Amino acid sequence: MAASAPAGESRAAVGGEGKEMSSDGAGSRMGVAGALSLSVTSSVAIVICNKYLISTLGFFFATTLTSWHLMVTFFTLYVAQRLRFFEPKPIDARTVISFGLLNGISIGLLNLCLGFNSMTKLAIIPFTIVLETIFLNKKFSQSIKASLMVLLLGVGIASVTDLQLNLLGSIIAVLTIAATCVGQILTNQIQRRLKVSSTQLLYQSSPYQSAVLLVTGPFVDKLLTKRDVFAFNYTVQVVAFIALSCSIAVCVNFSTFLVIGTTSPVTYQVLGHLKTCLVLSFGYIILRDPFSARNVAGILIAIFGMGLYSYYSVAESRKKIEAAMSLPVAAQMIEKDSAPLLGAKGSPRPENKSEDSFDYMPRTAKSAFTGR
Repeated sequence: MAASAPAGESRAAVGGEGKEMSSDGAGSRMGVAGALSLSVTSSVAIVICNKYLISTLGFFFATTLTSWHLMVTFFTLYVAQRLRFFEPKPIDARTVISFGLLNGISIGLLNLCLGFNSMTKLAIIPFTIVLETIFLNKKFSQSIKASLMVLLLGVGIASVTDLQLNLLGSIIAVLTIAATCVGQILTNQIQRRLKVSSTQLLYQSSPYQSAVLLVTGPFVDKLLTKRDVFAFNYTVQVVAFIALSCSIAVCVNFSTFLVIGTTSPVTYQVLGHLKTCLVLSFGYIILRDPFSARNVAGILIAIFGMGLYSYYSVAESRKKIEAAMSLPVAAQMIEKDSAPLLGAKGSPRPENKSEDSFDYMPRTAKSAFTGR
């Protein structure tokens, strides 16, 4: 009888831990759902706003506009942290500058893709899966891969128009895919490894992203449009829509980092294709854009693929949660603390450091920035 008491206490402890994990899981799912909803709503809103700005008001300077988006985002977050809405967390300068520059370059390259834009976006998911498989040792089930193939097929049918291949466009597309995938993977991994929130990372990196685009934006826009952003006639209506676009962009940028941090780069890209389908639909309903049977068929196939992806993702997540709950408490704690960055085994991070440093990340992560 004496021996049975500790065993009962142990079972109670495991049961209590299981309930705690269950409640944490429910809260986490609510947070993810909120992040996904904010991302979809803000992205569709900004696309509709920018379409009116470009198509109706003739403001074609997308790269420069994006630099203003990021600048407004930084100043908004600066005010928010001064008002104590969040606590800024110092990250070493090399990490933040490299990350910010990489994301700024990827945005500039996306705007240079022109007719390759749709195909480039389709290629990001397969490329991300390859990178995560190689560097993170992440496993993607056959069901997940099949659902993603259905999704990409549908989006391709709905959005890809005639393509004229050329060497320069192909090189730009490849560079865009690489920069975007690495940037999104690092957005996820830096948040997890350095224990920073999406808000903290965006606050630290947005000035550098904005700086890259402020410098290069006017040149990129002039190359694409043959017009000068500084010579544009800024009417009250144009300025009002630019201000509205910048305001919505704060939500877009915040939700982007939040979604990637709480889910994964692949899930963020799946969400991006959902936005594409919604934008096509709203474009037809609100702006009376041309819409064909091919667009309808592609959207339906894409939505079916998204449904499959969501179903299999939730099913696999439940299996992982059930497997974790069946483990002893000590094993769960070890598993939580041992997640490596980019699949490499890192030594424990030193304590009593005022800044989180990228030097504590495995070399495979640093090589994405330094080339070593």
